[in-house]
Amino acid sequence: HSAEASPSVVFENIERCSPDCLQMLLENISGLTVDADFTVELIPEINVAVATFIKNIDTKELVEKCSQHKRMREFKMTARLLESTQTIKAENLPDSISTDYLTVYFESTRNGGGPVSDVQLLPGENSAIITFCDHKGNT
Repeated sequence: HSAEASPSVVFENIERCSPDCLQMLLENISGLTVDADFTVELIPEINVAVATFIKNIDTKELVEKCSQHKRMREFKMTARLLESTQTIKAENLPDSISTDYLTVYFESTRNGGGPVSDVQLLPGENSAIITFCDHKGNT
């Protein structure tokens, strides 16, 4: 049984490439269109962007193409598959949120969720750690 490749690719060291530039670069390398075929989420605090592919593509092949691409090397950016995890952190939650509400929300298939094994509230941070029974329910 072969593990599915992640539909998400992490781009590191993005500070020399603007968000628009990164999106165009990904369109050039992948031959796909931002918004229609993939989305890009910036995480500036750690100098990273995550591209998630809506269209089913070989992300391993894309990572390989990126590592050989002239512009990626000029920007000193790297690309790797986003590893699967069973735990996520939800932030900016309202003070009144309950573990029951979060469990039901993250188990909703409409929200891309799956069976939740644990919810730990971090009230001082207005966040929570949600642990899934398996890594499929954390998109």
